[in-house]
Amino acid sequence: MTRFHPTEERELVDVVAAAVAQEEPLEIVAGGSKRGLGRPPQTPHTLDVGAFSGIRAYEPEELVLTAGAATPLSEIETALDKAGQMLAFEPPDWRALLGTNGASPTLGGMLAANLGGPRRIKQGAARDHFLGFRGVSGRGEAFKAGGRVVKNVTGYDLCKLIAGSYGTLVVLTEATLKVLPSPEASRSIVVHDLDDARAQRAMSEALNSPHEVSGAAHLPGGESGRDRPLTVLRLEGPVPSVEARAAALKAELAGFGAADEARNDDSARLWRVLRDVTPFAALSDRAVWRVSVPPTAGPALAAAVAQTLDARHFFDWGGGLVWLAVSGAEDGGAGAIRGAVARSGGGHAMLIRGPQALRAAVPVFQPLAPALAALTARVKESFDPKRILNRGRMYPEL
Repeated sequence: MTRFHPTEERELVDVVAAAVAQEEPLEIVAGGSKRGLGRPPQTPHTLDVGAFSGIRAYEPEELVLTAGAATPLSEIETALDKAGQMLAFEPPDWRALLGTNGASPTLGGMLAANLGGPRRIKQGAARDHFLGFRGVSGRGEAFKAGGRVVKNVTGYDLCKLIAGSYGTLVVLTEATLKVLPSPEASRSIVVHDLDDARAQRAMSEALNSPHEVSGAAHLPGGESGRDRPLTVLRLEGPVPSVEARAAALKAELAGFGAADEARNDDSARLWRVLRDVTPFAALSDRAVWRVSVPPTAGPALAAAVAQTLDARHFFDWGGGLVWLAVSGAEDGGAGAIRGAVARSGGGHAMLIRGPQALRAAVPVFQPLAPALAALTARVKESFDPKRILNRGRMYPEL
């Protein structure tokens, strides 16, 4: 296996063009923190794009940042923090979950996986903040798309297409993001001892209230390292606003039982645990699934899965995101979980963590309907007709 290390765009174009000519696929890597996501790539060579790093332009007053795709997220977040700003979609750090603690999450990897944390219910995912990029297609052609402001995005919004493509369409070299001011204060309302169904109703009531809840999650007893179930609701903004909204929300939820408050740093630590799926990081013998369903269907799905599998769970996104840690199933629980998703009224399930043999044997991503599979193949044909980039990472041969 050859490992290529281009240091500028022209060299990158040459490497990809040579791979196209020889029809030898490339696995794209930078920080390496997400190599365990997706199917094992079917590639004989590695394309290391770590040289495409560094913040190229940052205009705090314009809320726009441009950086090389291999720039560590820690570098970006440090620069933003100094200016009182943030990546509002709250990208998770799954290194402990995936067993890649020595690696470094990067801007390009985060965009390629379209990651978003608990604040997604309010701010969306990475693709919703992705303004523009430079990259090299699987044809060996350098190009750029989008711009530095939202109004410059005309025609096809390629950023939306590239986000979540797991490096199967384009080798990103540079990206531009919209950033937002960090909240002045953060406070979490913590309701104790609710079962899943009552927790979902509490989260739904909070999210439908006028109090601008930016996070809604539920940890059943035992999943958080505590014996008592916790239902957690986050409020952010100016101090007087947060104080008033917290008092009002607690009063509205009084019928669900006793509630505590976690403030600022304590609140932030709690949401990092949820964001990074820390409750499941130490359960290394279990396959971990990320299941998206209508929020009201979350508790029923978790109960249905538990009837046939040894599974632990917790909820984010007001019940619309169900995290499952499954043990003992030969297929990692794929059949039972996807069957439950189908009965829940729609959704999708992705295998986030599992042994390489399991990730090669079962569909890691939700299987596509025939029409969508055909469209996906046509998109791949447009960007990468020889299947050079991360071949097989998402679907066999794509």
